[in-house]
Amino acid sequence: QVQLVESGGGLVQAGGSLRLSCAGSGRTFSLHAMGWFRPAPGKEREFVAAIGWGGSITSYADSVKGRFTISRDNAKNTGNLQMNSLKPEDTAVYYCAAGGRPTSSMNDYVYWGQGTQVTVSS
Repeated sequence: QVQLVESGGGLVQAGGSLRLSCAGSGRTFSLHAMGWFRPAPGKEREFVAAIGWGGSITSYADSVKGRFTISRDNAKNTGNLQMNSLKPEDTAVYYCAAGGRPTSSMNDYVYWGQGTQVTVSS
């Protein structure tokens, strides 16, 4: 069992930065891939970024590539999403998730956090 708690959301102006964190509990957190998702029109949640259990494999949605960076520190059971050059369309609740593979599909993630709100003003 893995519990996930997100933090770091808030209000920022367009062009600004935020760093989201995902704290994992449970001995197997470091053995899981981790992903970040956010709601989108017509979808329950859209993929934002993912990272493999070892940290060497990462992937990003085209909409955030070059602006967001995903990372993790298994020694601290945490994952992070550094968000730069934020745009109003990045406004959403951001959810971290843990699963078997670092894919873009929600179905590959078993554990989910409660989400943290990010609001980008224009």
